[in-house]
Amino acid sequence: MTDNKVTARPVHALLTDGTTIRIRSAQPGDHAQVLRMFDEMSTENLRFRFFSIARTSARQAADRCCRRAEPGHLVLVAEASGHLLGLAEYEVVEAPGTADIGLAVADGHHHLGIGTLLLEHLVSAAREASITAFTADALVENHEVIKVFADLGLRTTRYVEGPEVRYTVQLDQDEAYLSAVDERARSAAVVNLRPLLRPKSIAVIGVGRKPGSVGRAVLRNLRTGGFTGQLCAVNPGASSFMGVPAHPSVNSLPLVPELAVLAVPAAALPGAAADCGKAGVRALVVVSAGLDHAQAEGVLAACREYGMRLVGPNCLGIANTEPGFSFDATFAANHPRPGTAGVAVQSGGVGIALLDGLSRLGIGVSSFVSLGDKYDVSGNDMLQWWESDGRTDLALVHLESFGNPRAFSRTARRVSRHMPVLTVDAGRTEAGRRGAASHTAAAATRTMTRRALFAQAGITATRTISELLETAALFHAQPLPAGSRVAVVTNTQGAGVPAADACAEAGLEVPVFGDELIAALRADLPEGATAGNPVDVTAAVSEDQLGRCLDRLAGDTGIDAVLVVLAPTAVATATGDDLARALLREPGSGACPVVTVRLGQSPAVELLPAEGGGAVPAYADPQAAARALAHAAERARHLERPPGSMGDLDGVDTDCARALADSFLADHPDGGWLSPRECAALLSCYGIPQLPWAWAETEDEAVLAAERLKGPDGLTVLKAHWPGLLHKTVQHAIHLDLRGDSQVRAAYRDFETRFAGLLTGVVVQPLAGRGVELFAGVVQDDVFGPLVLFGLGGTATEVLADQAACLAPLSDLDVHDLITAPRCSPLLFGQDGNGPVDLEGLEGLLLRLSRMACDLPQLAKADFNPVLARPGSISALDVRVRLLPRTAGDPYLRRLR
Repeated sequence: MTDNKVTARPVHALLTDGTTIRIRSAQPGDHAQVLRMFDEMSTENLRFRFFSIARTSARQAADRCCRRAEPGHLVLVAEASGHLLGLAEYEVVEAPGTADIGLAVADGHHHLGIGTLLLEHLVSAAREASITAFTADALVENHEVIKVFADLGLRTTRYVEGPEVRYTVQLDQDEAYLSAVDERARSAAVVNLRPLLRPKSIAVIGVGRKPGSVGRAVLRNLRTGGFTGQLCAVNPGASSFMGVPAHPSVNSLPLVPELAVLAVPAAALPGAAADCGKAGVRALVVVSAGLDHAQAEGVLAACREYGMRLVGPNCLGIANTEPGFSFDATFAANHPRPGTAGVAVQSGGVGIALLDGLSRLGIGVSSFVSLGDKYDVSGNDMLQWWESDGRTDLALVHLESFGNPRAFSRTARRVSRHMPVLTVDAGRTEAGRRGAASHTAAAATRTMTRRALFAQAGITATRTISELLETAALFHAQPLPAGSRVAVVTNTQGAGVPAADACAEAGLEVPVFGDELIAALRADLPEGATAGNPVDVTAAVSEDQLGRCLDRLAGDTGIDAVLVVLAPTAVATATGDDLARALLREPGSGACPVVTVRLGQSPAVELLPAEGGGAVPAYADPQAAARALAHAAERARHLERPPGSMGDLDGVDTDCARALADSFLADHPDGGWLSPRECAALLSCYGIPQLPWAWAETEDEAVLAAERLKGPDGLTVLKAHWPGLLHKTVQHAIHLDLRGDSQVRAAYRDFETRFAGLLTGVVVQPLAGRGVELFAGVVQDDVFGPLVLFGLGGTATEVLADQAACLAPLSDLDVHDLITAPRCSPLLFGQDGNGPVDLEGLEGLLLRLSRMACDLPQLAKADFNPVLARPGSISALDVRVRLLPRTAGDPYLRRLR
């Protein structure tokens, strides 16, 4: 049994009031502080903790908590500013999977969430040590600790006997528990970010004398950007800048600013950050760039020691347009326009482009954060802020790296249910990934992995900044479509065809109209109009006629969106008609979104104000409009789907699987590929079906196994094996259709001859029947965790690359998406005339593979190829599993970066 890594490396986390504390394992040197905490407890709290007011119990507890670490016993302490605030411990005393726990919080620090936070970390450590349940005793009158257990989110049973209650807490990390942790994290983060995003006082440190200096530009924007709080500057050689008083150092400031913007040279940053922390500053924005590793560590260490949040370094700054809290602490050329879009970016250049684009569209921003190198405050923090600020209804994030993708995914999945979350899928190519890595020291991530994250989290991923703004305009101004059926309307026939093509290429449907709708449209339109889809209203159409046409289409139950392509004509000019007004009479034409393409329009997208409020997005080309509508249709589909569920799986033996992995890595410290026997044992731990097989190390053993395993047709298969053999077909290391002893012997001798010095044995199997050959696998990404892949199998796997991917753990909906996404999916549903395969069994195999990947961080790679899918069965024919010596921290544990 091993203890969690938290025992070796302290972590920082947030309390309910936003205070930063440090959590670490107890050490023998903590004895005096632990004893002091117990000695300073009130008589009542002492009785609640020890069921007695005798001080000898406190001393015995201090002795136990601070003894040297032992297997099955772990003590975590919480501290801030060198003071001990609380402790939690578990000790295995009876059954190996159960531990007794104790909890204590220092007097004067109750109701801050210290006990709950310690228990969360204790739960994470215990789960890694294969502990499945906690037991705890409390007095029935100890309402505080009873509430802690009730609110924890874990399955808890209690047994009351006289004045005591005994709790049993199951340590399952289920959705109820994770949701409770999410809510506590969101609440603490929002409180903690207030000094950053709603500061009452700001200091700019490093204001240069030169007009073009970054610090001076930030101060100017603060001076002219509507900030009504106290503002000051730090420069040792000046008394004021632009009417703002300047002081020689942070220590000489007449007030303690809540927020400090640092624009000093990289070498001076650690000292400046420490000075701010000592003075009581609550948050830092570091616009300086070029920090080396030691300087970066120094800045972050100061932030953690003094409980400051940090944006940057190497960032453009931050801004908030909220009335009463408005400020612009950026060095952008223009102030952001107030609005409802939250923006978080790593690249300052992208940030400027988005600020300008949103301002031009009239959407504006609620708050803007340039994350820069993202040492601390992240996109996850900002999503939680926007979720709670009461202003933001559209979130735009541009991230070049992910610190904790699975935590980000959970937050985005929740937030995207309430507001659109849009991003640019940056780094799609190798060149782009190199750029991201050099710009922010970000690790390159595979495109498939990143797209899986976005899709599962409900994030709308665009390819360019322009596409992001085009989609944001539609989300901001129009309702979502009920489906993907689009009516195309144009006043020039030649423009309707490319518009219809653009819709089809974007994945939208341009349906054929029914006779009744065609007749009604013809009655509304001028002579010569075409009432099919696309609808050619002709250049002679009047503003009123076009309006009636659009109303009829928008109200038709067979139409989900209307795309209007307008070209300027002399006819409309001569009659005084403004066809665009027909779109603007009723914003959005009810529940059906209406967008327009104005050929010859200069901006790529703009919002046309409609009568009575609202707006209609106008695009310069049909492709942009179609892409935006496709994103809107996809978001509508996402919102219609219920959240996926993580069902329980029977027949899973996690302890056995972990023991197998530990045993293999003990014998192979550098990791490696499991043998066929070890692969089979691992699959058996998860109930994954396999084709019957036998291991043979001699010719006679192969013959006997073939006789025992041959199928109804009498045919068998021999597969050569040696450590490191990956592609049997390429190596010609497989013999099929073997009948009788002589053919089995000949096949075995062939392997012995060709693979002399390599061959360690052969796998004997019956020849599998006909079916669909599929591929299922896992790749353990160092950043994103396990990725489950599925698609067409057999020898064509790598050539055709017909695969889909989802990040584990998989929900039932994720599995459905995996099965239906590949191009080969129609084969699974019987479209080849053979009837559907065992879909329930296939879903089960993928869920079990996902569970295996989540249980075993050592699982670096798993390939099931092929998996044979038939109407009555699913079985893995060939399995390769590679283990590496590594551990994975709990991605959902509350802690700061």
